[in-house]
Amino acid sequence: MTLPPDALFDVPAPLPPVGQLLVLAGEYSRHNDSLDLALGRKAPDSSIYAPSAERLAADTTEAITAVDRLKLFSHSDLAAALMRLQQVAYLSEAAARHDLPTARVLTAFAPEAVVDSAARIAAHMRRRRSAHAPAPDERLDAVQYAALREIALGHVVTTSSSGREYPHSTGDRVLLGTLRDLQEHGFIDHTPRSAPAAFHGGPLQNRTRLTPAGATALATVITPPRASRDTPAAVSAHAAPAAASTPSSSHAARPRR
Repeated sequence: MTLPPDALFDVPAPLPPVGQLLVLAGEYSRHNDSLDLALGRKAPDSSIYAPSAERLAADTTEAITAVDRLKLFSHSDLAAALMRLQQVAYLSEAAARHDLPTARVLTAFAPEAVVDSAARIAAHMRRRRSAHAPAPDERLDAVQYAALREIALGHVVTTSSSGREYPHSTGDRVLLGTLRDLQEHGFIDHTPRSAPAAFHGGPLQNRTRLTPAGATALATVITPPRASRDTPAAVSAHAAPAAASTPSSSHAARPRR
């Protein structure tokens, strides 16, 4: 089949390394959800999760290489972030060779580790005024920033009951109106019935994850969760005064309900 000329150029631009890491964190969350669901079945087959773990290990190594190619200035935060990513890759590779319960333990904290590393790398680029540091996405306010971060960490799911949708987060509270705003921007999507039930015998939940556009937007403002670095510049400019120092609070700015 001959493609039209325009189709030859309709190729998505590759994500920057920090955005690549944020998408990778979502892939680890999806992997862990799959393992949790498999644990509920009898005699799970390692061939179901071993290839996924191996692929994630390779993707993590590829992300490390992408950061190395930036030739950033050396710094202890950068070194720590890359070392932690190497640990994630090693653990994921090891998970492919173990039984399911052990494999689940080995990747349990991978999403958090990858997001933390991404935040450290992004903050380092801004601190050094690297040419690789993108301009802050000014569409994000403090509430949206906090929600995107919770989603990147794999903390957010939704459920439906009596025709209504309900968000749930294991971290900071995320409002349904905020999720709808982010979905309208194309920053997030939901994977139906992909996460374990909240209680035994309950319905499967819908995992909320970043889209590439959402990962790219969050990458422009994400910072490590420290008091001195907790507020991205773009978030401070668009948040209410009470929110400027605490973007992790979903009550901090003007949510759309």
